[in-house]
Amino acid sequence: MRPAARVIIAPAKMFLFSVTYLTVEIMKKSTTVEKIKAPELITSDWLNTPQPVTLASLRGKVVLMHAFQMLCPGCVQQGIPQTQRIFDEFDPDRVAVIGLHTVFEHHEVMGRDALEVFAYEYRLRFPIGIDKPNEQHSIPHTMMTYHMQGTPTTILVDKTGHLRLHKFGHVSDLLLGVSIGTLLAEEVSDEELAAGSTDSAGNESDTQPGCDADGCRV
Repeated sequence: MRPAARVIIAPAKMFLFSVTYLTVEIMKKSTTVEKIKAPELITSDWLNTPQPVTLASLRGKVVLMHAFQMLCPGCVQQGIPQTQRIFDEFDPDRVAVIGLHTVFEHHEVMGRDALEVFAYEYRLRFPIGIDKPNEQHSIPHTMMTYHMQGTPTTILVDKTGHLRLHKFGHVSDLLLGVSIGTLLAEEVSDEELAAGSTDSAGNESDTQPGCDADGCRV
């Protein structure tokens, strides 16, 4: 019995070590940012929700924000289906999933009416905010505030309202799942939930604009 028990326990310990090591390594390789308060969303309208969503109203939950455009191949093929799966699988009382339609090109064909048809055709059920257009720039307000490089952009905000992941392009299911699980496992006090930083996010890039299979750069 003892040798058999050791055979069972040893792999269990090895599995636990492997998961812990994998979590650490994935978080190292992901585009994590210094813990700063996530800027509030600047939107002109919302779909799939009776009232506008604010990050402040989601305090205490892990927030996944997926920034996309309808004409972005990487968004349609990878990012949006992944976001819908997360919305379907995770407890909404613990993980809030929101979309942000942030248009920086082809503005005339990606308005609210087209987005409503798009959301209906793709059966999107998560709340979708429309990034407020910028009269002085082609890049809308929230996209500019977060210094997004393009679409799709995946953003994770922790329970205390701090930015923890900011990544342009496709994020693998494994990386995103581990990242969400890590933030869910973090214990926070009432004081931490009420507290916050006044810093702002940054993520600059000097790469050329254009679309490919992974996404569309500004």
